Amino acid sequence: MSDTAPYASKPEDTLGRLYGAGPSPTRSEFQRDRDRIIHSTAFRRLQHKTQVFLAHEGRHFRNRLTHTLEVSQIARSIARALRLNEDLAEALALSHDLGHTPFGHAGERALHRAMSNFGGFDHNVQALRVVTQLENRYAEHDGLNLTWETLEGILKHNGPLIDASGVPVGRYAHEGLPSGVNDIPAVSDLRLDTYASLEAQAAAIADDIAYNAHDIDDALRAGVLNLEDFLDVPMAGPIVREVLERYPGIPVNRQTHEVQRRMITRAIEDVISFSSANIARIAPQSVDDVRLAGTTIITFSPETAIAEKGLKNFLLTRVYRHKSVMQPVLESEAVVERLFARYMSDADMPGRWGEKAKACSGPNRARVVADFIAGMTDPYALDEHYRLFDARPEFR
Repeated sequence: MSDTAPYASKPEDTLGRLYGAGPSPTRSEFQRDRDRIIHSTAFRRLQHKTQVFLAHEGRHFRNRLTHTLEVSQIARSIARALRLNEDLAEALALSHDLGHTPFGHAGERALHRAMSNFGGFDHNVQALRVVTQLENRYAEHDGLNLTWETLEGILKHNGPLIDASGVPVGRYAHEGLPSGVNDIPAVSDLRLDTYASLEAQAAAIADDIAYNAHDIDDALRAGVLNLEDFLDVPMAGPIVREVLERYPGIPVNRQTHEVQRRMITRAIEDVISFSSANIARIAPQSVDDVRLAGTTIITFSPETAIAEKGLKNFLLTRVYRHKSVMQPVLESEAVVERLFARYMSDADMPGRWGEKAKACSGPNRARVVADFIAGMTDPYALDEHYRLFDARPEFR
């Protein structure tokens, strides 16, 4: 993209792929990454993986695929406004949830507990396992053979994993680095102590914008809350008030959509405005300047960041921990834990997974089991549970 800024990622400057792919006459290297992700099996499976509300609760709630597409649209909008590489931002948005388990974060928590004696489970690292090892469609190699820049962005879109001295930081400061993070096959070191590209940062904040807005929409659709419950909630409250005042007589679903679209628009505009100021202040002249800036550059303004945190706290207590959500959460966690224990003991896994499991034991077998379970869709996990235990959980 000739009109991108000096600090944007340039496909012609990529560090490359682990396996040579030859030049393409019609697509840039980041476009090729995006296309490989879209055509992967793991990407298709996202349509049957939970976001917040399980599929049995209704067909119009977000799933991992619809969430991913919303994140992609927002990431491209931010990237375009900041003159970044839109294709890389899109590829990272499309791949950011490829490592998620069935049943949303509930399944991830359960699998992390089950793997506690074997290095734990981390969905970002799992996404890298998917795109570098577990996808097995290509004739000459495992994985999708993505560029270094895309692998880096998947791993570090939320920031560095370690500081300059090698000490884990952020979410990894307490438990340490996730298992396998130092064994990711890539053409070059992924530099765990630096920040990722601005394209990766755009995808990360797009994720926050998307799920804040659509979790409100889904909570209202599910009847967990009504619009008036948001009147005093940070970030959402002022928008709800102006919508109810301007459109008092229209159906609730139209009011809800008006709130959602205004929230997304204002959040994007806030990010673009404040990030532009950050860029002007830091003045990076290359993507390496971004990596070594020592701070996240694409952010909300301080006022919006505080409000967004308040909104997240509200959603945590009133939506994610609502009894209508928690009952299915507990049941789905139990499904994952029972599947893991059974596969680790005596149950055969289908196809190549069973063959891989028979060839190893201990931590290696546990990782095979975790890979198998993480790749499941919600319906497939329930089918396997029925096959092994002759029972289907009641989510209601």
